[in-house]
Amino acid sequence: MTPAQGHSPENPFPVRGVAVRVAGWIDKLGAVWVEGQIAQLTLRPNSSTAFITLRDPAADMSLSLTCPRDLVVNAPVKMTDGTQVIVYGKPNFYTGRGTFSLRVSEIRAVGIGELLARIERLRRLLDAEGLFDPRLKRPIPFLPGTIGLITGRASAAEHDIVAVATGRWPAVRFAVRNTVVQGPNAVPQIVDALRDLDADPDVDVIVLARGGGSVEDLLPFSDETLCRGIAACTTPVVSAIGHEPDNPLCDLVADLRAATPTDAAKRIVPDTAAEQALVSDLRRRSARALRNWVNREAHTVAQLRSRPVLARPLAAIDARAEEIHRVRAAARRDVKRLLATEADRVGHLTARLTTLGPAATLARGYAVVQTIATSGEPHVLHSVSDAPAGARLRIRVTDGAVTAISEGSE
Repeated sequence: MTPAQGHSPENPFPVRGVAVRVAGWIDKLGAVWVEGQIAQLTLRPNSSTAFITLRDPAADMSLSLTCPRDLVVNAPVKMTDGTQVIVYGKPNFYTGRGTFSLRVSEIRAVGIGELLARIERLRRLLDAEGLFDPRLKRPIPFLPGTIGLITGRASAAEHDIVAVATGRWPAVRFAVRNTVVQGPNAVPQIVDALRDLDADPDVDVIVLARGGGSVEDLLPFSDETLCRGIAACTTPVVSAIGHEPDNPLCDLVADLRAATPTDAAKRIVPDTAAEQALVSDLRRRSARALRNWVNREAHTVAQLRSRPVLARPLAAIDARAEEIHRVRAAARRDVKRLLATEADRVGHLTARLTTLGPAATLARGYAVVQTIATSGEPHVLHSVSDAPAGARLRIRVTDGAVTAISEGSE
């Protein structure tokens, strides 16, 4: 059985057969509306057909368009490179050259109002995803060693940033990536430069800079692909697009928004003269504060030392010592007076006892007579019956005692 044509090398399709079949398949497709930016517009003088390359601003893809010349000439706005348009056309395959194009029958320019509305819708979408969250903002280094700069070639923005930054800090270095900053090729080039600088370990901060322009000129900086590329960077990104009133979406995604390129240079690079002046002022203020503190403490110590309790710490003890001496002297006098009084009293009592005692009586001529019993114990003689005749007597006088024999009572 012979294979079907085109399914074996023995029975291939001729080129025309493939071209005709592809053209037939594509011809079955219906007309479509397509949006994009004009990347190239060719109007040949002797041709009634205009050739347009329509580019997707968010991807490196393009589509060839053909349309009547009058459709471009009579368009509601001037058709130039970078114009955002919406076209209506039917896919077409040209068999003579084997090329695909879109045969356009209607062209509409995207107005400013529509562009702003799309940017607002994208802003709400990115905000809902959290790309504008302040907590995700990375801090800008105080003194970056290398600054990555993405800007147009030989642009005023590049000159301003480099001049201002080197004037404030001469040792700063730049890694410059020159890209187109408007038109259909801007977003892919900027995203590639952003990834390149983010991968460089020497780059401390990335600055995305461009001068002012119209809404259409700044449209790439509100592109979703660029905004997500900035959010994906690990290196802090500074957005310095346009002037103060301009506010593309990349300003909201970036870690820091600068009003102008010059403002970006001032905000990421410290002024050495100002910093040195600040350090000198802080040193002067700290030295003055330290001296004032020392003077206050010295004055406090002097006041404490001038107080009587510290000026003469032994004065209170001396005063108490004199009081103690007085008290001791008074106590000693009182004790001596008491001892003298008691000594006199004892003397009087002694004299009285002496006067009343037996010794004094004996001294006056009296004697104490005792009987001596057979047991040898003497007893005071109280009665004559206690000393019968022959009883031994002991007579005590003032200077001694004598013994005698009783002869009986009288």
